[in-house]
Amino acid sequence: MQISKKAEACSLSPIRKFYPYATAAKAAGKKIYQLNIGQPDIETPRAFFDALAAVTEPVLSYAPSPGMPELIEAIRSYYARLGADYAPADIAVTTGGSEALLITLLSILDEGDEIIIPEPLYPNYITFVRAAGGVIVPLTTRPETGYGYADREKIEALITEKTKAILITNPGNPTGTVLSPKELELLADIAISQDLYLISDEVYREFVYDGQALSTLGAIQRAAENAVIIDSVSKRFSACGARIGAAITKNEALQTAILKFQQARLSTATLDQIGAAALYDVTPDYFDAVRAEYKARRDACYQALSKIPGVICTEPQGAFYMMAKLPIADTEDFLTFLLTEFDDRGETVMFAPGAGFYATEGMGKDEIRIAYVLQADHLARAMELLGLGIAAYNAKRAKTR
Repeated sequence: MQISKKAEACSLSPIRKFYPYATAAKAAGKKIYQLNIGQPDIETPRAFFDALAAVTEPVLSYAPSPGMPELIEAIRSYYARLGADYAPADIAVTTGGSEALLITLLSILDEGDEIIIPEPLYPNYITFVRAAGGVIVPLTTRPETGYGYADREKIEALITEKTKAILITNPGNPTGTVLSPKELELLADIAISQDLYLISDEVYREFVYDGQALSTLGAIQRAAENAVIIDSVSKRFSACGARIGAAITKNEALQTAILKFQQARLSTATLDQIGAAALYDVTPDYFDAVRAEYKARRDACYQALSKIPGVICTEPQGAFYMMAKLPIADTEDFLTFLLTEFDDRGETVMFAPGAGFYATEGMGKDEIRIAYVLQADHLARAMELLGLGIAAYNAKRAKTR
């Protein structure tokens, strides 16, 4: 018996592949500062748990396939506050942002269709596109230029008769890049003029720093037929385990296609939807406090990282990630060294190697992604360990040459 070519074309998560080394290191007594996964440690608002505690129905039933009306209304109201006018029928509730994206890609891509994605990118995009039979056309960005990509000439040069969509993450994972309103308008113009879908993954929208205003592609009304927003409660409300997301678009044909997949998987978890609906009632003070906390973490991490000799990095504008180019030829080998051979006073650090964030073979081998999801003092120590580790690794390699 054989495995499908689609499955064989997908890879295991580059973020999670080093867990065996981490497990062994912990068993040996090492403390690991884990910066490899974007799991927030911010407390989930109590509103979620209170809503679950208030459930009194004697039978836990299927929810409606498109989503529970109270959750759809909560999402609709949230977007209205951002200047995006959606009807309930424009919002498809999904099992996390991941299912929203997968269902959207299954709805728009045929075998061999192309989708333009800036890289470095979220690695699961590669799996989702390949599962849908599509082909990623990477728009490569570089650390030396701050990972910017809103360039009409470069984007239009990648468009072919097979191109169906452009997929962006705003704010960006893994780079922390945030599109300015002018840049978002530019991408919308390209999508409209080229008759393409513009899929905007906005799960980190609340995390923008230095006085930037929250923005959404949904507020660009002229792009309504082209625009698809992928959203989630996971990061916004520090509720990753709730697995509630949404695919949001005014394109009726696309929503009809999405509904077919929603009905095929029956429904998203009823209890999770009940809890998620309550999350949208949190006050702006919650977001202000969380944003301030992540900004403090960003500042601590970036300032310490910038002091390490040979490191190239750009201060992230949003989300809670940053990419960095290290004076290391192979960051996967370097991470193995950190977990198996290195420690300073019984401590080491873990990141995500950069190669897994590129669709282009061979790119990112000297880069890493850092998720600054630890407290500021822990991040400062983690960056100290990274610097010490770089020095120890390069000294070891110099001896073996």
